[in-house]
Amino acid sequence: MTVRPTDRIDETVEIDTSRPHPARMYDWYLGGRDNYPVDAEMGRQMLALDPRVPVMARVNRAFTHRATRWLTEHGVRQFLDIGTGIPTEPNLHQVAQAIAPDARVVYCDNDPVVLAHSAALLRGTPEGATEYLRADVREPDVIIEGARQVLDLTRPVALSLVALLHFVPDEDGAHELVDGLLSQLPTGSYLMMTHATADFTPEESTAAVEQLTAAGSTVALRSRTGFARFFAGLDLVEPGVAVVDRWHPELGEPVPGQGDGTIPGYGAVGRKS
Repeated sequence: MTVRPTDRIDETVEIDTSRPHPARMYDWYLGGRDNYPVDAEMGRQMLALDPRVPVMARVNRAFTHRATRWLTEHGVRQFLDIGTGIPTEPNLHQVAQAIAPDARVVYCDNDPVVLAHSAALLRGTPEGATEYLRADVREPDVIIEGARQVLDLTRPVALSLVALLHFVPDEDGAHELVDGLLSQLPTGSYLMMTHATADFTPEESTAAVEQLTAAGSTVALRSRTGFARFFAGLDLVEPGVAVVDRWHPELGEPVPGQGDGTIPGYGAVGRKS
């Protein structure tokens, strides 16, 4: 389902407010209002385990901005952002189109709340294009077919999977999903990705996974080695796999609080050759 600014949002779509949703929890961490009591309650439980969770959310957003700047400055003009989340300015297309007004961006998410706010993602430059696709990362063929309506898949595309794959375990084919998406993108395309890890906070992470699992969420925290597997066969952009706030910090402003201990997540950008 591709949504344009003139489309009317389907108000009959049922939003499940009985259990927390990652996109709405992320919104709560960022201080947004597009969440429900169940999301806020689980968010407070996560804060009780590690009060830096909102900092982690902001650090992931900051990585998106820095990686998008790097990619745009290195000639990329097309982006496919899966697991978009509820809009928080600046959005990816605003960062890219500030550098290259002709940049084309397709956002993709499966949450009706994100869909309801998708118009905020579609206000781009006249020279470029922004579209929203409602689909799940577990539907790579649907995503690629929808993206094909907006993007030229004979030219390089940056595939953004920021703070997403730690919700897809190996048994659900996480690596196969990424491989399947990349296989349909041309040489010169990129994968930009972040991922939560238990490498630095094993006890807190175990407790967090248990609570999220009990609430109906699937969480798969991966080690540095497990995260690096997603980039097998790609040429990693320097500095390679890095703690997420240490990937090209010169391309953005530091997030307040990010220096209070190691951020438990990794980020990387790799090129398909």
